[in-house]
Amino acid sequence: MSLTNVAYNPAFTWGSDKVRSLESQMRQPLFNRHPVEMGLKKDGAAAVTALSADASYRAQFAAAFPDDPPKPLSMERIIAAIASFERTLISGRSPFDRYVFDDDQSALSPAAKHGMALFYSTRVGCAQCHSGINFTGAIVYEDHTRARALYANTGLYDLDGRGAYPLSDRGLIEVTHRAADMGRFKVPTLRNVALTAPYMHDGSLPDLDAVLDHYVRGGHNSSLRDSRIRPFTLLPTERADLVEFLKSLTDREFVENPELSDPN
Repeated sequence: MSLTNVAYNPAFTWGSDKVRSLESQMRQPLFNRHPVEMGLKKDGAAAVTALSADASYRAQFAAAFPDDPPKPLSMERIIAAIASFERTLISGRSPFDRYVFDDDQSALSPAAKHGMALFYSTRVGCAQCHSGINFTGAIVYEDHTRARALYANTGLYDLDGRGAYPLSDRGLIEVTHRAADMGRFKVPTLRNVALTAPYMHDGSLPDLDAVLDHYVRGGHNSSLRDSRIRPFTLLPTERADLVEFLKSLTDREFVENPELSDPN
């Protein structure tokens, strides 16, 4: 999933409402066995040893965690440091932001403005799920920490005529064990979405046109499909304008910021 504005997420990962901090999320790619991602053993000793052998890292960790007396570099501190960095990944200077929050009428083209109207319209209905400042539903912030993440079954699969998803990828049902949660995945942010192909939770749709095709059809009409997902029509010009609006969510200041990609 995108790390854009990830600090505001009320829950993490595609298919669990139990992972509610960046620190707990991080343990999955670091230590998972199914699937193996980073491949660290449970205590992370290999990573701790490697970083501890680097004088620069030892100095940086000592400065970042000035305990008295200093504790040795540890896996807990590695996780805390990465989570602290992730909380700095704030994007809010896209053409959309400049248009809406700076009242810069020139920030969006006429096509993107029409696409924005379609995005928020009842007929197309994108904003029923992709709402709020992060286009992902509710967010958490200071004094507002109990928001619930939004999950939806978009009708992407119906393998048995009763709404089944692939056995290895069934969504929220794996955590809740409720039949109604089959195929329900976390609604992702749309910020910088034009740069993040392929799409959907499993990357099964290659581009934005394929995504629009899916939603225009209404996905698979299973009994488990979210009620907000239903067929609609788009004229070719409307489709082009909607894509232009989605492209207006690209924040070049953010994605091209060398401070976020080059630690030197």
